[in-house]
Amino acid sequence: MKNIYFYLLSLASVLCLSSCMDKYSEELMLNTPVYLDYATLRSSVKSAQAQDLVKPGKICFKDQYLYIVEYGKGIHAIDVSDPANPRNKTFIDVPGCVDIAVKDNFLYADSYVDLVTIDISDINQPKEVNRLKDVFPYTVPTPENVNIPYASVDQAKGVVVSWEAKRQKRDLQQNYYPSYPTFDYGVNSWSLSTGKSAYVLGGTGSTAVFGKSGSMARFGLYDKYLYIVNNYILYMIDVEDAGSPIQAGSLSVGNVETLFVYDGYMFFGTPSGMSVYSLSVPNSPYSVGNFWHVTSCDPVVIQDGYAYITLRSGTSCNNTTVNRLDIVKCSDDYKQFSLVNSQNLTEPYGLGIDKNVLFVCDGSSGLKVYDVTDKTQLSLLNTFKNIQTYDVIPVGGYLFMTGNDGFYLYDYSNINNIRQIGHIPVVKQ
Repeated sequence: MKNIYFYLLSLASVLCLSSCMDKYSEELMLNTPVYLDYATLRSSVKSAQAQDLVKPGKICFKDQYLYIVEYGKGIHAIDVSDPANPRNKTFIDVPGCVDIAVKDNFLYADSYVDLVTIDISDINQPKEVNRLKDVFPYTVPTPENVNIPYASVDQAKGVVVSWEAKRQKRDLQQNYYPSYPTFDYGVNSWSLSTGKSAYVLGGTGSTAVFGKSGSMARFGLYDKYLYIVNNYILYMIDVEDAGSPIQAGSLSVGNVETLFVYDGYMFFGTPSGMSVYSLSVPNSPYSVGNFWHVTSCDPVVIQDGYAYITLRSGTSCNNTTVNRLDIVKCSDDYKQFSLVNSQNLTEPYGLGIDKNVLFVCDGSSGLKVYDVTDKTQLSLLNTFKNIQTYDVIPVGGYLFMTGNDGFYLYDYSNINNIRQIGHIPVVKQ
């Protein structure tokens, strides 16, 4: 009896002490999320007056317009019907926009977790006609200072558009790290090449159904599908009725950075190599081959049995030394690959090819133009220095290029006399 009494007394003492213990807290600087609520997000797509380029990125050409993404803000429509006098025509507000694609008179854009369809038949009055909600996983931006701890994210409040460093109180030893993927506006884009469309610069004579874009892409079009790769998943969107997209499934494809469609195949640029998927059954792509290389960031373009791949060093790609261009010969069925040439570069990003002329954006080293008639002997035709290059689209003798300091337009109809004929500068804020 005495033992039971002693036990109960001890237990009561412990419970009493526990209930009296303070919950310790700490006060510190935290990355605090800044939200855009869903209602505002889903009513924000609208036409606006032409705006200055501030942070240009992904590009897509269709008919007489070049569409340039303003990272996270929206899309510039540039009239290039007179190549020597490109005109900033209008701006489309699309919060969270990173990637775009164009089919017929409809533009597709990501808007944080949603995919929006915009009718651009009248470029002066673009309007949202469809929205697929919550297509993409919830993402958060990378804060300016990644060394400051994160405050918690409440997904119900909306999408996180930025982080604000604030001093806050929280429970001691509480560690919070968002489990959401982050997005980086400056790294990923998309590209398209089907080999089936004719592109005409100037006027509205284009017979292309799909727009033509640069190589830093995560959107691509083929048959009746829009393909979007995002955080290891390939999303398939049925766009047979271009103005009314329908979700058509998804597929796990691994860590993919860029997407290029050509010759009935899909070519993924990954940190470890190029992966090839067949589109013989467009709603069910399947892997057919891989070309492995050192770990590096790498967009890819294909033409006439050869793959052109730029490898760039960078912490996001877990590599710090390799910067080069690889030319890879592909078998007819894209199952066998052999490296035929490599060229050291400084800071390569996007690239584009038209017949035997290859354009390479070499970051701070400018735009480089190669004759690739002989794939084993690259011939440097020209270098345009003192510009920070990002991505290019070559179209019928004209080259569209974006970089940190603006949009450039070149005439390469005479490859021995390539010249800049147009420029819209970035306005620093």
